[in-house]
Amino acid sequence: MASATANRWLRPEVLKSIPTFATVGVAVGICAAPTLKVTKDNRAAEVLGNFEEGEKYSQHAVRKFVRNRSPQIMPSINKFFSDPNIPN
Repeated sequence: MASATANRWLRPEVLKSIPTFATVGVAVGICAAPTLKVTKDNRAAEVLGNFEEGEKYSQHAVRKFVRNRSPQIMPSINKFFSDPNIPN
């Protein structure tokens, strides 16, 4: 029913151009969005150009918690299966 209503009020040429207008509209919206700084030099000062706030943002509690830990999910199980000196 929606297509019958659209065909009644709009010409077929207009209906065929709607996806093009939508695509161009999305592209313009993406281009108008604010840019992000993703370089390593600017990551600490990312939040509003404020270095202290950016440092707080980039060095959050989870990162501080895992900073000096082993990068393994289950280190005790990995050690059990990989270390030949542990008795069974």
